[in-house]
Amino acid sequence: MALPRIDFLYLNEEDMIRAGVCDMAGCVDAMESMFRLLKLGDFRMGGPNNNSHGAMVLFPDRPPFPNMPKNGPDRRFMAMPAYLGGEFDMMGMKWYGSNVENRTKGLPRSILMLTLNDKDTGAPLAHMSANILSAYRTGAVPGVGIRYCARPDAKVIGVIGPGVMSKTTFAAALAVRPAIDTVQIKGRGAKSIESFVEYVKRDYPQVKNITVVETMEEAVKNADIVSLAPSSPTGDPSEYPYLHESWIKPGCIVCCPGAARFDDDFLLNRARTITDNIGLYEAWAEEIPYPAYHTIPIPAVHSMDLIHEGKLKKEDIDDLGDIILGTVPAIRDPEQKIIYSVGGMPIEDVAWGTIVYRNALKKGIGTVLNLWDKPYLA
Repeated sequence: MALPRIDFLYLNEEDMIRAGVCDMAGCVDAMESMFRLLKLGDFRMGGPNNNSHGAMVLFPDRPPFPNMPKNGPDRRFMAMPAYLGGEFDMMGMKWYGSNVENRTKGLPRSILMLTLNDKDTGAPLAHMSANILSAYRTGAVPGVGIRYCARPDAKVIGVIGPGVMSKTTFAAALAVRPAIDTVQIKGRGAKSIESFVEYVKRDYPQVKNITVVETMEEAVKNADIVSLAPSSPTGDPSEYPYLHESWIKPGCIVCCPGAARFDDDFLLNRARTITDNIGLYEAWAEEIPYPAYHTIPIPAVHSMDLIHEGKLKKEDIDDLGDIILGTVPAIRDPEQKIIYSVGGMPIEDVAWGTIVYRNALKKGIGTVLNLWDKPYLA
């Protein structure tokens, strides 16, 4: 492409699949590389501390105008910009709209797109379907934590909330702990449970023991790894999914990409708290009035509230990037119970999106679109 002409690549969902977006092992490796760059500082996200999750548009409970959307579960729009350096060296932004009512229309709750841009000119390089991409990077982030912190001989995984996030977390866990042979599933509806069971049987026949349980305690008991990702209302922490310390096996890692609640005594005195990026939680603490846990139900957000209250110190929280770089031990105590918070960051989307985009270029996948041959207003 010779400037000032600008062409960019459009990748629909089928193109993304052909370009390798479902390669979970590759995605876990990409997320590990991303974490290294994050800890080294070779990145930028939004907000004053360059760690913001994104800019969100919310709607009022009682809109003053007839056409304005009304607040509801997962009713929002969000822009998530980021630059990631290193071997990625890419600027991009994920954009999505979300509405739980989408499911009544045969649509996913959230519809996502990712745009990649040239870091110098700002010209678009690619515009791609991002639902699968986002789901895989969300699962791959727990996968990196499992790679470093889970028992090497892990065989049992507990799944609470057998939806998309737990499917991709399960895939990532199997990618880094292939000896897993047992899954314990706790769900609310027969449809999601049946879908998860069929998924395991079809894609992971080596997992011979598939058990559907009635309680969260049964799902967690004896598990070496737990994926805790049920749907949950926000606002009242007493309604968040709760795990008692006694249910959790020594050495277990509990991956929390969503709402979760534990007793403060456990969090303060015995659990090991690990975050995907402590800066992300500091950004949330700056952006959202205390107590932020009432708005964002991830355990590490509650940890920031505990720091605000003077009950916890920042030094009590371990960052996954430090573990990867070796400045913090991966295992402090083989019997310690680990609570691993996963907040989600746009640098993850840029990392995996860049790799998929480059694969598409090599394989001639996608549709080339023209922005202009010569800009009219230049």
